[in-house]
Amino acid sequence: MYDKVNWPERYDPKTSAIYALNDIDVKAPPEVVWKLLVDAENWSSYFPPEDQVKILGGEPELALGTQYRRVTVGFPMSLRVTEHEPFSRLSWETFVDGDETGSGAYHGWVITPTDDGCHVLSEETQQGPFFLEELGRKNPGALYRYHQDWVERLAHAAEAEAAPRPA
Repeated sequence: MYDKVNWPERYDPKTSAIYALNDIDVKAPPEVVWKLLVDAENWSSYFPPEDQVKILGGEPELALGTQYRRVTVGFPMSLRVTEHEPFSRLSWETFVDGDETGSGAYHGWVITPTDDGCHVLSEETQQGPFFLEELGRKNPGALYRYHQDWVERLAHAAEAEAAPRPA
């Protein structure tokens, strides 16, 4: 049995209008997957849609409390890391810049060691009128598809990174 995301009450999947769960088995150690996840400004090296990420404050990678910005599917967003347990848990809260509706999202990653690598779980919930309109009404299923692509590309990148190098 794999762990799930630790949800803040506001973002509990039971009360969220939009929810996506994606997971994958990865033939690479948790440390390799972790390094790819916390290196947010370089996500585009394996997941091209995330090519506009900027960590604020100058840190080289995501850490507890890190604030960063990104543009995802054309929408500028502000984010803050709310959970950071090296090699096992990473979560952040997201707000869309300029949105006055109070909409928000919560995205968590859980990495669980396995006999031949690790299991990666990605879960996200979204609340509020902005997300209901953009992802609920205009693009149903888009969050799941986006994250499925992300976990698959993350797995591929981690496996390539962990592969033995020819001598």
